[in-house]
Amino acid sequence: MASVRDLKKDINFVLGDIIEAVYQWEASTGNKDSKKGSELIDGAINAFDELMDKVHSKDVDNVKEHYKSVRVDLEKKATDLIEKLNKLNA
Repeated sequence: MASVRDLKKDINFVLGDIIEAVYQWEASTGNKDSKKGSELIDGAINAFDELMDKVHSKDVDNVKEHYKSVRVDLEKKATDLIEKLNKLNA
């Protein structure tokens, strides 16, 4: 099983990359500080907070399954955010 530190890094990197992609979209399209871009960034920050709260949760019965579910949640939230970003590009 991957370490908790690696899971935290993955959460940080994935959501950070999504935020960076929003900034790049804003810069390339001239939509600086756009409402839709801000909503995506806020969504990524909220996802980060939720996932880190789950990682730091102490009242879990099966730790291994708990971390697997956090990783699945990360993939789902990241996919949703990327789909929204792709709609902006279309």
